[in-house]
This record gives sequence, C-alpha cells and structure tokens, in this order.
Amino acid sequence: MADGRIAVIGTGYVGLTSGTCLASLGHEVVCGDVDPDKVARMSGGEVPIFEVGLEELMQQGIAAGNLSFVHGSKEAARGAKYVFLCLPTPDGGDGRADLRIVHQVVAEIGPLLDPGAILVTKSTVPVGTAKEITRTLNRDDVSVVSNPEFLQEGSAVKNFMQPDRVVVGSDDRVAAEAVAELYSKLGAPTVITSAESSELIKYASNAFLAMKLSFINSIAGLAEVVGADVTEIANGMGYDDRIGNKFLKAGPGWGGSCFPKDTKALATIALDRGVSFPLLGATTVSNEEAQDRMADKVRESAGGDLAGVPVALWGLTFKAGTDDLRDSPALEVALRLDTEGALLRGYDPTVTADLPAKNGFPAIKAAADAYDAAAGAKVVVLLTEWPEFADIDLTKVAEVAPGAAIVDGRNMLDAERVIAAGLRYIPVGRREVR
Repeated sequence: MADGRIAVIGTGYVGLTSGTCLASLGHEVVCGDVDPDKVARMSGGEVPIFEVGLEELMQQGIAAGNLSFVHGSKEAARGAKYVFLCLPTPDGGDGRADLRIVHQVVAEIGPLLDPGAILVTKSTVPVGTAKEITRTLNRDDVSVVSNPEFLQEGSAVKNFMQPDRVVVGSDDRVAAEAVAELYSKLGAPTVITSAESSELIKYASNAFLAMKLSFINSIAGLAEVVGADVTEIANGMGYDDRIGNKFLKAGPGWGGSCFPKDTKALATIALDRGVSFPLLGATTVSNEEAQDRMADKVRESAGGDLAGVPVALWGLTFKAGTDDLRDSPALEVALRLDTEGALLRGYDPTVTADLPAKNGFPAIKAAADAYDAAAGAKVVVLLTEWPEFADIDLTKVAEVAPGAAIVDGRNMLDAERVIAAGLRYIPVGRREVR
C-alpha cells in the first residue's frame, strides 16, 4: 500500500467516482469541492449523481473513516501526498479545452503542497498540459503526473475496480511508479509512459471508439438499402479479434460528456500542429447523419409530415445507466423532430421533471412511464437502451396508442411481438418487417 493521504480536487463524475473507489482500496482520501452545500450532502452519504454501486461504496468509505469531504481545494490539498485534479476542462468554443480552472486551482494549492507531493491530472487535458502545469506550479520539489481515467457512465465503479489498464505518464519515473502503486490491489496491467503519450492515449481511445460507432451506424444505413441486417454484420465482424464485438451496436448516434468533446479536441490538437486527420471530421459528420436518418424514420413513419404529430420518446439520457443528458443523441433527434413541428413527450427512468427549452434544445414533457409517454402517440421512438424497454408490454402500448409505429433506434424489441400487438415496427439497419 502506498503511503500518504490522497486529495481529490473536484467531485464531479470523475472525481467522486475516483475518490470513492480509491478509498475502497484502503487509501485515506479527502475530496474537496467549491460547493459547500454539495460537500454537506456528500458528507452525509448522499450521492449527487446517478451511478450504479457508487452510493453504497461511498457510504462504506465514510463509515470506515477512509473517505471525507471538505469545502475548497486548499483544505483538501494541505498535507496530502497525492493531489488528483478532477476538474472541468470544457470545450472553449473552438475545439480547444479550456484549462483556466485547472491552472487557477494549481496556482492556489501550489504553495501549500508538501515537498515531495505529487500532482496528478485525472481530467482529460490536451497534450502538453503536464508541462504547462509544471510551469504554473513553479516548484522543483513537486512532481506532475498524468493519470487519465477510462470510466464509462453507467458502469464507472466496475470500470475503476476492474480496469483494462492503468495509464500513468510523467518525466519523473519514480513519481509515476508511486502513482501506479496506488492501483496495485487491482492487479491491472500498468502502462507507464511519457506525460505526452499518457495525455494522448485518452483522446485517442475515445476518438477511436466514437469512430467505431460511426462506422457501424454508416454500415446500418447501407444495410437497409441493400437488404442486409446490421446485427448479423456486427456479429460476423465481432468474431475477428482484431475488431472485437464492443461498440458495434447501431443506434441514433453517440454522445455524452466525453466522445463529442474529445473527438473535437483531438482534431484541433492535430490541426494546431499541422497534422492532417480527416478521419476525425468524418467521424463527426457520420454521427450527425445517423441522427438525421433516425429523424427521417420517424417522419416517414408518420406519413411524411411531422407537423402537429404526437411523438413519444423512450429514453432521453445519452446512454442507459446514467442521468446524464449532455450531448445526448436522444435530444439531438428530438431537436430535429421539434424543428419539423412534432409534439414531444418523453420518458426516461432518471428524468422525472419536464425538460425546458435550453441551449437550442426543445422543451419535452416528462411522462410518468413508457405507457404514459406513448398515450395518443402516432410514433414511438426508442432512443436509449434502458433494459425496461426490452420487457415492455406491447399489448398495453397498443391500447394507449392504437396502430402506432415503433421506431426501434436500439434494435431492442422483437419485431414479431410488436406486429402481433397491432403496431408497426421500424428497426435500424434492418428491413422493416410487415
């Protein structure tokens, strides 16, 4: 077990999950946040985000005395051996990550750090950030290490506790090995690199996965035209161990807090350095086309015109297992439908209040359940792969929405069951069964 207290600065999605899981490994962890009300709630065991298994683990850490929460970065960092920066790095509007909060916090805590402390960047940051932080820190007796996270919302605790790999990068090999030691109980492969390689690994990984999703969605569009089945194609591709079967499910496009931002950022990093990387632009264009095709299916199912047509949205978050609406493909599709005059009513297990019109997205009336959303709808669109939709009572759906079409954006439903219930079934990347 590595010696020394761990400070986690920022208790957003990455910070709270990382701090809680590190505490579960037996480390003493103090998490700092700028919001005193949030700190008070977390100190009482309340989890501010929806993530499977996180609440129980957090409460165990608090009860064991390994996990605590304080107000402010200075209070957390004082006396810590390891200081993890889990801070927002939003798109600055031009594809470049906005690092102002990171540098501001480093400047605040830098003078307080003990000699020999290690500053760890957990946030997703551009190549060269470790060197920039080192300059902001302006201390020869504190090392800077890059340790990117690879957490998937909805399975973040599992991802942390059963990682594919742990990546640590620094010009200081001893500091890198010390950070890697924090994860030793997990028994995962450890990749120790330069800081630049570590920073680029995260962007490259997310952009590649986004590209893989865009590829299979484009294959789905082709499959529909030639009469093939994208699920059969993906299955046949997935047996090739050079390709693998993950991220080969066709749908309404990809989104979330990472893929769009990181793909755009990687493209900008390449552009700034004069490196041609056309695949990244094509990946984004392909994603937008997948969302266009989903909207086209809904319009066609409604008879060619969406003006005044009631449309039910099943699923609003960007993926199942999370309450995150950021860059949700479901909302991107909803925007297209709203622009054409559709009347939208949505249901999602984690969304209980109406969604107001915001940031260019339409207002969506929240329904109590999937049947409430479908009531009176001419078209039902399944957009997020929540397991409960696979077990939906289709007879009940047909009762509240007689003759409706179901556009299955995730290919979750059984076509024959849908048709037997008296409903139309429109899949993705497959022929429509009549």
